[in-house]
Amino acid sequence: MKIDKNIIKELTEYLNEFNLTEIEYTDKDTKIKVSKSTTSNSNQVVSVAAASPKLSEEKVLKTSGTEVKSPIIGTAYLAAEPGAKKFAEVGKKIKKGETIMIVEAMKTMNHVPCTADGIIKEICVEDGQPVEYGQTIIIVE
Repeated sequence: MKIDKNIIKELTEYLNEFNLTEIEYTDKDTKIKVSKSTTSNSNQVVSVAAASPKLSEEKVLKTSGTEVKSPIIGTAYLAAEPGAKKFAEVGKKIKKGETIMIVEAMKTMNHVPCTADGIIKEICVEDGQPVEYGQTIIIVE
């Protein structure tokens, strides 16, 4: 069985573009599952599994800093309302407990506090983007 590597690359791009943790592709007797998870030492692992066990790849991306994760499933908003000043911006100093964004779940606006002091290195979600429980939303260094 031969697997088109372009499909794997395209699925990996979708993971990153839509900030997904897992995507699966099935065509006749071929099943490709691409998933991404973060480990406690802040390494991001993307693994690809195919129908044949010998056809798998692993890609490791390293990030540094403290990851702040979403406490709930919902929609992330970077400001209190459209056009308002953003809670968090790359390069801004932030203290533990400060609101970094709002996650809306079931019409309830939940303020997400920062879990560490530092400078915001990266904002991992876009305004209005769906987020999952435990998904990294910002990285503080």
